[in-house]
Amino acid sequence: MLQFNTFYHIYNHANGDDNLFREQKNYGFFMEKYHQHIDPIAETIAWCLMPNHFHLLVKIRSEKEIVDNFSSSRTSTFLKFQTLEKLAEAEEEKLKFLSKQFSNFFSSYTQAFNKVYNRRGSLFIKNFKRKEITKDAYLRNLILYIHLNPIKHGFTKDIQDWQHTSFYTFPSSYTSLLQTIFDNHNNYHLLHQGKQLLFHEYDLLENELT
Repeated sequence: MLQFNTFYHIYNHANGDDNLFREQKNYGFFMEKYHQHIDPIAETIAWCLMPNHFHLLVKIRSEKEIVDNFSSSRTSTFLKFQTLEKLAEAEEEKLKFLSKQFSNFFSSYTQAFNKVYNRRGSLFIKNFKRKEITKDAYLRNLILYIHLNPIKHGFTKDIQDWQHTSFYTFPSSYTSLLQTIFDNHNNYHLLHQGKQLLFHEYDLLENELT
């Protein structure tokens, strides 16, 4: 169960041989829906979208932040009341609400995707994966893993050519975290390039994270 103020690696895959993204415009729509449902409950530190799956590094917000976000959002009165009511209940119900936001996001994207492509049924694997992160070393390795994932799966040969990722935005968006786990901007790029050039190191990295 997701917890407040906690880092998580969250990932999911399309059902069977299907793809989550069939056209370039799907990536933008996915992120639009994602921000709509997930931004109020979590901060997204790193992310990468690929045709048939995605990886996210998020930090679940504090309970107060979440209540404040929903209080100030432009939702309907009923939805606002329903959300705040859930957050005011027992601790277990509050935590279930966090996972429910992700489920609502997957459902919302699936419904729109199915309508456009005239398909039926679930698009995502039912239970999304989540892994709690408690150590800076793991956090650093996970960011490398997420950004380099398109190379691992053969979607690109160079990390700088894959646009559906936070590789370029992370350093400027999270300067404090960058300094804590990578020391500086230059080291951030060197570590990414090193894992990319010596790909057996990426395989070792993957083994550490699974």
